[in-house]
Amino acid sequence: MNIKRIGNIILEVKDLDISIKFYHEVLGMPIKNERRNWVDLGQQSGGVLSLHPASLTTPNTETSKGNGILIGLTVGDLQSAMEELKKSNVKVFRDDQKRQAGKNAIILDPDGYMISLFEPDFSEDKATQTTGYVGFTPE
Repeated sequence: MNIKRIGNIILEVKDLDISIKFYHEVLGMPIKNERRNWVDLGQQSGGVLSLHPASLTTPNTETSKGNGILIGLTVGDLQSAMEELKKSNVKVFRDDQKRQAGKNAIILDPDGYMISLFEPDFSEDKATQTTGYVGFTPE
């Protein structure tokens, strides 16, 4: 097997319209493709976050912490992002923390999925910087 990249991450959501509003309007993720029961969000290149309504026969009852799902997004300025999100009444799971690799905070989407926001530390004293996402666990 030769996996080239992650194509998409699919979230089953309770209310597709509410989730589209959150990810597209509040977080600002562009809509790449939209069908009646499926929405792909993301930049023109790279993987996408796909939203799909949870089945009425098998509802999503787990919290993100209970099912182990944590979505990681990189931001340019964590402080201003958090200020903006708090004004939009987005639930904060853990406020910003400074770590060696950068700053991180965790918010919750309308279904309780955790979203880790990461601002890399690109200060001059950093000899190297990762080319990928540096995530932090919820603890």
